[in-house]
Amino acid sequence: MSSASIMALRVPQGTDMSIIRDSAVSSTAMAFRVPQGIDRLRIPFSSALAFFEGFLILVHVFLENQQGLRTLQQIPTRIDLASNVKNTSLKLLDAFVDSLFRFEDQPLLPTQSNFAPVDEIGEAVEISCIDGEIPPDFPEGVYIRNGSNPLFGALQSTVSVFGRSSETWFEGEGMVHAVYFAKNLQGKWRLSYKNKYVETETYKIEKERSKPSFLPAIEGDSPAVLAAFLLNQLRYGEVSKCISNTNVFEHSGKCYAVAENDIPQEIDLFSLNRLNEWDVNGAWDRPFTSHPKRAPVTGELVIIGVDTKQPYVVLGVISADGKTLTHRADLELKRCVLSHEIGVTERYNIILDCPLTLNTSRLIKGGPLIKYDEKGYSSIGVMPRYGDAKSVKWFEVETHCIFHVLNCFEDGDEVVVRGCRAQASIIPGPDLGLNKFEWFSRGLKPMDETVDYYPTGSDGFLFSRAYEWKLNMKSGQVKERFLTRTDFSMDFPAINNSYIGLRNKYGYTQVVDSAASSSSGLPKYGKVAKLYFDQKDKRIPELREKGWEDVVKVEYHHLGESEFCSGAVFVGKHGAAVEEDDGWIVSFVHNEETDLSQVHIIDAKKFEGEAVAKISLPHRVPYGFHGTFISSVGPILDSS
Repeated sequence: MSSASIMALRVPQGTDMSIIRDSAVSSTAMAFRVPQGIDRLRIPFSSALAFFEGFLILVHVFLENQQGLRTLQQIPTRIDLASNVKNTSLKLLDAFVDSLFRFEDQPLLPTQSNFAPVDEIGEAVEISCIDGEIPPDFPEGVYIRNGSNPLFGALQSTVSVFGRSSETWFEGEGMVHAVYFAKNLQGKWRLSYKNKYVETETYKIEKERSKPSFLPAIEGDSPAVLAAFLLNQLRYGEVSKCISNTNVFEHSGKCYAVAENDIPQEIDLFSLNRLNEWDVNGAWDRPFTSHPKRAPVTGELVIIGVDTKQPYVVLGVISADGKTLTHRADLELKRCVLSHEIGVTERYNIILDCPLTLNTSRLIKGGPLIKYDEKGYSSIGVMPRYGDAKSVKWFEVETHCIFHVLNCFEDGDEVVVRGCRAQASIIPGPDLGLNKFEWFSRGLKPMDETVDYYPTGSDGFLFSRAYEWKLNMKSGQVKERFLTRTDFSMDFPAINNSYIGLRNKYGYTQVVDSAASSSSGLPKYGKVAKLYFDQKDKRIPELREKGWEDVVKVEYHHLGESEFCSGAVFVGKHGAAVEEDDGWIVSFVHNEETDLSQVHIIDAKKFEGEAVAKISLPHRVPYGFHGTFISSVGPILDSS
């Protein structure tokens, strides 16, 4: 039986299958041919050839047949593997993939050394080397950060008759790194460090097979991505790996690792073992945002889930105890927006609709699965907490790309949204045929302050600045402005989480080192910034000449030479914190000269000064994504 029948495609009646096969085989665009060595497989050549021809028919029907397109768009994210391959040997599928696809390690440049993965260390290791002192009112708890850590030593590419597809840095398996802060009975600090892979079901599959198995299904030649899309689903019931590498969050006393291509994975904070998937007692059956937001006052968790099939974007509200999905709404968007984050205020949910889309139809027609359209439209939606698609008030705004929100709040008739805005998207990377290193290097260079618009490919087009939108709920008017100048690109924002959804005075961001980023072709963050939203930059005469008189005051904490940070979070003082910035910024920091990884604790009130403590870790920590600090974890920490 061919794989076409596995997917239950309906080839139009009267179609001459030999014509389809011959057309597929001879297609110059697809460059199909039976690979050399297929006769050496441990299966009859005729069976292998029949399967290969069947797969060609499958791809051809998807490429040429609108029914096939509709079928692909309706394929569930997860399928019952047994029911769909009951008449086909999984060994034959594996042999077919092994004969056609060659996995290759993606090499790293010397300037990319700390993007390389590390091994698990096993049991937690006590930390003894601390430069400075941990403040006495620093809370006990766990600082934990997620990141990409490819399982087999490097990101993978595959080469086949379909072309090349490659994993991006955002697709390595998730690994969490945790630093435990506890006081013993005498009140002295005891610190330890541990790391561990997030052992998702797809991680277990490749770990057991001891080799890369999932075909990269995001970036690459369209036929190769399409083939990966289909073959992964046929073999494993998943389009791609569940990576769970982007963020870590806490809700109702439980800790979760997450990436938005799947649902969260609950992890035990002490062992870092993955416990189970969190589908809210079976009520949530689709991907889950990497940045859920806890609503002020109620403590409910507001989420969205993006999928390549309709409904494209669904919003959910989870009860404060994490047991119930109390609200679910299809936002009825006309495109699948790669919306990385959501915002909340006291009464509203904030929806970001930018022209960064996933589109299987575009993929089938030879384009990329993920694409940013710099000439497309952007809008921001304001939705009552338990509203539906009809209740969303949409505001058209200037075209932009935004991944991360600083905060949202209500101010009279206005809803204020602050985030880190760029002219283009760093995901999925350059178009096919362009040099990836050169593309990233140019995009991460400093901006020309005399230019307002940066077309993709010009220097600085990936430059990200803090930005503000004021959305008037009565008049429908929008006021928007940059909050920061063109000195530095900044992203990965943090605030005091007690102010999520409420008016706040301060925000914190990681600051791009443009020179180091351009030389490595990947973003590196050499500073941390503190933004004073209620104070203007004091250099008014100079700024007025350049039209920047509304930018806010910014302080910078400089890391050391060749030091770069990741996973910066705000940690509030334990006990009687009075002001919003009573606390510290905590971040992983790596020195590329000494190859030493540390955790820095920076006083948020004395931001430009030296870190109050630099905690040297017993193991290298690669650059990663987002983290959190979970305080008052009690008995999981040994206080002896």
